[in-house]
This record gives sequence, structure tokens and C-alpha cells, in this order.
Amino acid sequence: MTILKAENISKQYRLGLVGTGTLSHDLNRWWAGIRGKEDPYLKVGSVNDRSTKADSAYVWALKDINFEVQQGEVLGIIGKNGAGKSTLLKILSRVTIPTTGEIKTKGRIASLLEVGTGFHPELTGRENIYLNGAILGMSKAEIKSKEAEIIDFSGCERYVDTPVKRYSSGMRVRLAFAVAAFLEPDILVIDEVLAVGDAEFQKKAIGKMQDISKGEGRTVLFVSHSMAAVKSLCTRAIVLEHGKTVFEGGTDEAVDFYLNNENMQLGSGIADYKDVELGTGDLQLLQVSVTDNMQRIRTAFLQSEAIYVQIIFLAKTELKGMRINLSVKNSYGVVAFVTSSHELTKSGISKGEHTLKLIIPAYLLNKTQYTLTLNAGIPGKRVLIEPIDILLVNIEGENAGGSTYIEKWPGLVSPKLEWTLDE
Repeated sequence: MTILKAENISKQYRLGLVGTGTLSHDLNRWWAGIRGKEDPYLKVGSVNDRSTKADSAYVWALKDINFEVQQGEVLGIIGKNGAGKSTLLKILSRVTIPTTGEIKTKGRIASLLEVGTGFHPELTGRENIYLNGAILGMSKAEIKSKEAEIIDFSGCERYVDTPVKRYSSGMRVRLAFAVAAFLEPDILVIDEVLAVGDAEFQKKAIGKMQDISKGEGRTVLFVSHSMAAVKSLCTRAIVLEHGKTVFEGGTDEAVDFYLNNENMQLGSGIADYKDVELGTGDLQLLQVSVTDNMQRIRTAFLQSEAIYVQIIFLAKTELKGMRINLSVKNSYGVVAFVTSSHELTKSGISKGEHTLKLIIPAYLLNKTQYTLTLNAGIPGKRVLIEPIDILLVNIEGENAGGSTYIEKWPGLVSPKLEWTLDE
């Protein structure tokens, strides 16, 4: 049975302004409406691409989105930051209305869109449980029957009679998820907020969502940047790019499409940012490259080869205590390891252009593909560069030229360790 249907959903925003726009635009819309004409401002607007300069005062955050969700299905919605995922969930949750199109649903929708959404900060955790239940249309008796389960699952029993404004972000998301999941909505809408919780809670939350869909036959819409979570939880997925649906199908196929689409942009071996404003006013990333020991730009390496990473950046002022971090993660977004320039740069970086170099040793990475992600900042003070996927590195086994064949072992890395045998 179809429980949710999105028909030609589009959402347009005007850049730089809050509200519907100018009085003249409102009058033009009104005049078009009484003449039975289409809204004239639906014909303009640029594509929602963050990497390009706006060529219109209007932007389409979503454009002509169509899909159906069956009862008991878990639909994953994946895409880069700015693809339109959160906007779509807000429309599905009735937080905002679409510019065009229609959402048809059957039953109650509970949403977990941002940390603390739907909570009144001055009320206690217990009072917010009853408030959210009332918003969902539940009676006090129905909420009371679920109260103990909600409090137990959230792990916030000690603080349940404390105002929510005193909760940490992790405590808020724990309680918010428990409220949304246990008050028995027909459709549960979950944005990336689970990333706020610790590993133990994320595991519990994913288990609960699986119970909701498989055991209780309710529907879940799930947005996440963790491809591992999407694969383990979702039965089907759609991929959004620049506000449009670019793929819809099985979860494995959708994840592969998304990763391959990303890989086309990252798989060059060198990333040049000289003409891109990447970084704050104090730090500008210029270039990142991966080479072999002969300084040749490469995208694929044998397991027996070391990988040389070079990061060129411009400090526009002296930066004390700064660090650049590089994380290496697999194609599902699971981090294999993180390394930092902290020991080298903590005493300070002078104004001007600098080059950081590091070596990823041979016989460390597994026979698979990895993404290098970079960020920079001064710990406890400010962010200099938000985390950004920079480059892809493919690690290949070797079985030619008389070299020893190296297997692909399970795990994020496959280090060559020394064994000894005493006889």
C-alpha cells in the first residue's frame, strides 16, 4: 500500500532575502493569478549548485521531485551537502510548503530533522514527551503507556525532569529520537541528526528503525552521509543532485551510483583550489596532490607502494596553534585513520604560502578505494577549513612480475606485520 506520494515537488527560494520578496513581485504574482496565468517567477531561477556563482535572484532548492513510498519501506535519501535532502524532508514533514507540487500521505508523521527540533527549551524532558505526543494527536493515556520505554531507551532518566535547555546536543538527540520512534507514527522521518549520538546510541537507533519497518510495518525516510548505514537499513534509495532526482532504485545500486558520481570529480590525483574560495579569510587551500616516490601524479597505487601527499596552502596572517587534519575513509564513509600536522604546526605558521608533506606508508591500506578528506582549524577557537573530500586513492593488489600476491582482507586497513615463530 502506498503511504506517501510526492508529485512534482519543487521549492524555490529568493537569495539574500527573508520572505516572499518585493511588493512589486507580490503584485505581479497576484495579477497573474487573477488572470489565470502561471506564477511568472516559476519560470526563472538558477540550479541549486553551490560551486557556481548565482545568475538569478531565485534558486530552485528542489525541482520536479516524484516518488512513492510503500508501507513498511525504508527509503534512503542520499546526496552531497546542498543537494536538497533536508529541504525535501521539511516539505514531507509539513515544516515548509512546496512552491509547486503536492505531498499525499496516510497517517501520522513524526520528524527528527535537527537537534532539539520540536522541543520547548524551558520544559523538562518529561513535559516535552507529552508535548510531542499531543502534537502527534495522541491522548495523554497513550503517551503515558509509552513514557517508561521512551525514557529507558533515551538513557536520560537522571535528567528527565530537568529543562531541555540544559541538555547536551547528544542528550537532546537521544530523547528526540526515542520520542519520535516510540510514539508510533505511521511515517518516521530521520535527517542526519543521528551523527550527533555516540556509536552505542547509533547502533541502538538503527536497530530500532529496523524493528519499526520490519516488525511493526511502519515507514521510515532516512537521510544520511554514512553509506554503511544506508546500506544496512534502507530497502530502496533515491539520489539527489542540485535539487533533482538523478537516480532511484535499489540501495546497493543507488550507493554505487552516488559514489561513482562523486569519484568522477575526485579521481584526478590532484585537486586545485587556486581559483576557489575554500577556507576562511585567514587560510586558503591552494592545492592537494598524491604522487609516487618519483613525484608522478597517480590515482592508483600498489599495496607495496608508499603514497606521497602534498598540501599547499596560503596563510593570510600568522596562525598559532593551527593544524591541518587528513582522514582516510573507505567508500562507505568509514574512517580508516586520521593524521594531523599538529606537532609540526602548533608553534605557529607565518604569513605566506606553505607546503605540508606526508607519507602514507606501504603495506598499510587494503585492496580497495579510499577518499582523502581534509579539514583545518585552531582547536577550541575556530574552524579554518570545513571537512571536504579532496581526492580518491585506489589500492591494488599485485600478482605480476614475480611479486607476491596480496589478498584483500576484511577490514579498513591491511598492514603487513612481522610474525615470529619460536620452536
